[in-house]
Amino acid sequence: MRSSQHKLCAWFSGVLFAAGAFAAVAEVAAKEKAADLPGQAGGTHWVASWGTAVMVPEGQNELAAEHWREGSLRQIVHLSLGGSKLRVRISNTYGTTPLVLEGAAVALARAPGKPEIDGATARPLTFNGRSSVLIPSGAEYYSDPVAIEHKPGADLAISMYFKGEPARQTGHPGSRTNSYVIKGNRLMDAEWPAATKVERWYALADVEVQAPRSVGAVVAIGDSITDGHGATTDGNDRWPDLLAARFAREGQAMGVVNAGIGGGRMLRDGLGPNMVSRFDRDVIARSGVTHAIVMIGVNDLGGQHRNGDDTPEARKKLLDDLMTAHRQLVERAHAQGICVIGGTVSPYMGSDYYRPNVDNEADRVALNNWIRNSGVFDGVADFDAALRDPAQPSRLLKERDKGDGLHPSPAGFRAMADAVPLNALRQCSVKR
Repeated sequence: MRSSQHKLCAWFSGVLFAAGAFAAVAEVAAKEKAADLPGQAGGTHWVASWGTAVMVPEGQNELAAEHWREGSLRQIVHLSLGGSKLRVRISNTYGTTPLVLEGAAVALARAPGKPEIDGATARPLTFNGRSSVLIPSGAEYYSDPVAIEHKPGADLAISMYFKGEPARQTGHPGSRTNSYVIKGNRLMDAEWPAATKVERWYALADVEVQAPRSVGAVVAIGDSITDGHGATTDGNDRWPDLLAARFAREGQAMGVVNAGIGGGRMLRDGLGPNMVSRFDRDVIARSGVTHAIVMIGVNDLGGQHRNGDDTPEARKKLLDDLMTAHRQLVERAHAQGICVIGGTVSPYMGSDYYRPNVDNEADRVALNNWIRNSGVFDGVADFDAALRDPAQPSRLLKERDKGDGLHPSPAGFRAMADAVPLNALRQCSVKR
């Protein structure tokens, strides 16, 4: 009996010891996790330095199957933050089968618009210490952190090697940046002679930099105007790029991510998913995000007019639905401690695509007045005021017009970047 009691006591003591040890480990893990939470004082955290909005590239936007088969893909991205350690997020968000990445590497690019890299900076990317990784359908994976010194505005070359094409691709057609494909495993090669140019991005979500806890990121989310229709290929002169350059000039470290999608709408799918459906992935789920700039509506308003549904009832309902959707985005962002800057919708009366009438213009003005005056947003970027012709406020100023009456020129993008209220980005703080 005593022996049984002794064994029971020993067993019970062991359980208590194990529980205590587990509690101690859990406490350490909790402290480590708390130390990684954005907004906590001291230390470092991961911050998005470059990113894009992924979608299904269809038709002419797909990467041809032969380029995936025993092929290397080198993609150039323009980082907004400097640092010494980074990681890359690979995306199979829209894949219907696992994506097998056979190998990957990063290096500093020698120059925009060229596949050559600085070989001395080349580093292999690993995933849990392995060079190859299987990414499930619908998933995204971070690489292991890699040490590579770089300055704000550096161009990073991300090279991937595949043996076969995915069943359905994930990418971003509106890259305004050349990528390069070549046969064989050429990940670490500094020179890629005779590489084929492809003006798209594939299987990339973002690049994150380890930065001081005081550093955050802003996501610019919108349609083709944010995506950069009208920018120069490899010029990095979209308005979010120029906003990042503005931060750098003023000595403020701030990550800037461009989550624009050409043809994007707030309420309905277009060339890509509607903004309400993608807001969590493209804004909230990104590391270190403290702010979002939302500019959307021209395709919702113009599309309804173009499709002929111009009754007063339909127009009123669309405005109500757009305002409700904006409120929903702000509430979701605020719940995660993210401030939201509302961007007014730029003029498009001169657009041959939408050919708006006076009613359509009145709806744009009404939506803009609500964005400015509703109090829903933490600040306003008045892109309308920055781009319009003072003599004809329903139209883009000629020198800020790409030429289609809808999209800004590079000069227009500069005016947009200058219209972002930096004080709102510096001072806004939302409690979780």
